[in-house]
Formats: sequence, C-alpha cells, structure tokens
Amino acid sequence: MRTFIVLLLLLLLSGTVWGDNVDPRLRNRLVDALAEGFDYGDRWDVEVWVTDMATRLSNRVTDREERLTILKHTFIEAHQAGLDPELVLAVIDTESNFDRFAISEAGARGLMQVMPFWLKELGRPDDNLFDIATNLRFGCTILKYYLDRERGDLTRALARYNGSLGKVWYPQRVYTKLRASWYR
Repeated sequence: MRTFIVLLLLLLLSGTVWGDNVDPRLRNRLVDALAEGFDYGDRWDVEVWVTDMATRLSNRVTDREERLTILKHTFIEAHQAGLDPELVLAVIDTESNFDRFAISEAGARGLMQVMPFWLKELGRPDDNLFDIATNLRFGCTILKYYLDRERGDLTRALARYNGSLGKVWYPQRVYTKLRASWYR
C-alpha cells in the first residue's frame, strides 16, 4: 500500500495524472508565434503561389473566398514558421480534408486539427480554432517545433504531430497526398 501511495504522489507531482505534461518549449514557441503579427512577405510570391494552388483546391473548397483565404494564410504561416507551404497543404488534406469546421474523435479542431487544450494552456480562451488564420498559426508552429525537435526528420515530426511517433502510416499518408496533389 505504501508503494502505491508513493507512486500516486509521484504521478501527481509529475502532472501525468492530470494531463499537465505540456512541453514548456513548445508552449513558449506558441506564445511567441501568437504574439507576432502577420508577415505577408513579398505579396507577388503570395499571389503567384495562391493562383497556382487555387485551381488544385477548387474541387475541394468550392467557395472561392474561403479557398483563397485558406491558401493565403497557408503560404504566410508556413513561411513564417519555416515550413514548405505544400507540405502544410498535405497535412491539412490528411487531417481535415480542408474542412475548417472539422472535429476529430479526440476533439482536435479545424484545418490542422489543433487540440483545444492549447487555448486554456496559453490563456487564450477567446481564440477560435475554426478561424483559418488562428488554426494555421497554431498548426504550423507546432509542426515546425516537432520538425526542429526531430532534427529535420520529417517522418518522425509528422508522426509526432499526429501522436503516432514510431509509426509510419500517418507520414506515408501525408507524403502520398503531397505527391498526388501539391507537388507537381
């Protein structure tokens, strides 16, 4: 019985029982990213890329304004995070099939399926994960953090993003969508 109590106390102190095991470096990266403004970079580059991708996405997102908003923010957030925007499109394709109102069985929300606990963790309860720009800011920051953590190993970073570290089924899905739809 004494061993059980000691183990329970250790679990409580470590935060594991309550789910309070958020990586503080990722938390700090999100805080920094959310404090930054939007850097549109070279508007010409944005427009050329958006125009190219808009045709590819038109059969998935039929509303023109929503499609252009998704693409513009994907390009901006990917570049701001240091990611390839086509990779981000492949992740969105895999995670939500471009449904900005998607909710997973685990409760993840939006295009990049961001878990809502982040809003509480960061003290931002009024942020809306169904908002395209907000969701992409969170998702791109998290994905880039995992890519850095995995020292550039994209397969491991994607698996970590999906919560399936050590397995390759999720990264393979992203790679398939990347080749089929976004890199041509």
